[in-house]
Amino acid sequence: MNKFPTLFLTFAAAALAQQAPDKVAALEAAVKSAQSAGDNAWMLTSSALVLMMTGPGLALFYGGLVRKKNVLATMMQSFILMALITVMWALFGYSLSFAEGSPFIGDLRYLFMNGVGAAPNGDYGATVPHQTYMIYQLMFAIITPALIAGAFAERMKFTALLGFMFLWAIIVYFPMAHMVWGKGGLLNAFLGGKFRAFDFAGGTVVHITSGVSALVCALYMGKRKGFGVESMKPHSIVLSFIGACLLWVGWFGFNAGSAVAANGLATSAFVATHFATAAAVFGWMLAEWMHNGKPSVLGAISGAVVGLVAITPASGFVKPMPALIIGLVAGVICFLMVAVVKNKFGYDDSLDAFGVHGVGGTIGAILTGVFATNEVNDGIKDAAGKAVPMGLVDGNPGQLVDQLVAVGIAWGLAIVATLIILKVIDVTIGVRASADDETTGLDLSQHGEEAYNLEA
Repeated sequence: MNKFPTLFLTFAAAALAQQAPDKVAALEAAVKSAQSAGDNAWMLTSSALVLMMTGPGLALFYGGLVRKKNVLATMMQSFILMALITVMWALFGYSLSFAEGSPFIGDLRYLFMNGVGAAPNGDYGATVPHQTYMIYQLMFAIITPALIAGAFAERMKFTALLGFMFLWAIIVYFPMAHMVWGKGGLLNAFLGGKFRAFDFAGGTVVHITSGVSALVCALYMGKRKGFGVESMKPHSIVLSFIGACLLWVGWFGFNAGSAVAANGLATSAFVATHFATAAAVFGWMLAEWMHNGKPSVLGAISGAVVGLVAITPASGFVKPMPALIIGLVAGVICFLMVAVVKNKFGYDDSLDAFGVHGVGGTIGAILTGVFATNEVNDGIKDAAGKAVPMGLVDGNPGQLVDQLVAVGIAWGLAIVATLIILKVIDVTIGVRASADDETTGLDLSQHGEEAYNLEA
C-alpha cells in the first residue's frame, strides 16, 4: 500500500508523456518540490532537536551533577555558548568550517553569511536551502565546547570560560569540522579528502576534540578545592535524569539529521542510534553492578550518553546488530575509565567529560572502520559506479588506518591547542576562580545569584 503514490505518479507520467511533455515536466517538478519540502522540514526539526541537546539537555544533565552552590553557573556555561558560538558562526565560523579552502581550514567566501541563502549548496545538501544546512551545523558547533565544561565544572571563572571557548572554537572546532566535513578537507570521505575517514555525525569533530580537551583542562587546572576530602556528590540526580532523557531524544536530530534528507539513510541512523544507546545502558549498568554491587540511576543514564557518543560516527554506516555491539562495548569500557582508571590516576574530571566523550568517541570512531558497510551507505562509488567496500566487514581493512589517522589528528589538535589556549588565558585574565570563590560557590561569586532560595 505504501508504494501506491509512487506507482500512481509513474503511470501518470507515462500517460502524460504520450500527450503533453510539458505536463510531464510539471509533474516531475512537483515531485521534486515535495521531496525538497520534506527534507527541509526534517532538517529544521533536527536543528531544533540538536539545540535542545545543549539547553535544556546538557544544562540539566551537568547542572544536576554539581553541588547546589554551582548549579546556576554550570547551566549558564551551556546557555551562554548558545549565544557566543552563534554570533561567531554568523560572522566567520561557518565560512572557516565549510567554505572550500585548504585541506585544514575554509576560506572567507561565506564571511558575514555572504552567499548563504535559500538556494541549495549541492556539495552539502541538494534538496535543502544552504541556510538550512548552515543552521543545522551551527547546533553542532554550539554543543561541542559545552561538553568540555564538564571537566572543569565548579572551578573556572566565567570570564575565563568566555575567552577559552572563543579561542577553542577558532583553533580546534572550525578546523576539525572543515577537515572532516568541509569540501576538500583533509579527512573528508566524500568531498576530496586525502584520508577517507568516516564520521557521520561527529565522533572526531565533536566528541574526541571536546573529550580530550576536557582532560587537558582537568589536568591543567588541578583538582577542585576539597577534592577527596569534602563530599562532592551530585545535588540532584533528578535533574540529570531529565537532562539525559532530553539528550537521548535530541540525539536523533544529531545523528539521523546528518543524512541531510528525510530518507532511508536517516531511518538507518535513527535505528542505530537507539539500539546502541540501549545496549550501552546495559553495558555500563552490568559492569557497575558487578563492580559496586548495585546498579545506580546515575550509572544507567551515564551509559546512555556513552552509547549516544559511541554510535555517533558510525550511525550512518552500520547495521542494527553492529550498533548493539558498539554500544555494549563502549558502555563497559567507559565505565572502567570512569570508575577504575580515573580513580587510579586521581585526576579531577568533574563530570567525566573525558571518560564519556573522549573515550566513547574514540571507541566509536575506530569501530566505525570495522562495521561500516555499503549496504547501509553507498555514497562512495568506483569508476564504474559500483559502491566500494567501506569497512572491515566489507573487506576493506585499510579503512581502519584512515580512522586511526582521524583519531590521531583529533587527539593531537585538541591536546596542543587546548594547552596553548589555557596558558594564554591564564597569563592574561587567569583561568581559575579564587579559593574563596570556590568555597562560596560560582553561583554567587560569578553571577550573584542562588539556584535555591530557601527563604522564599
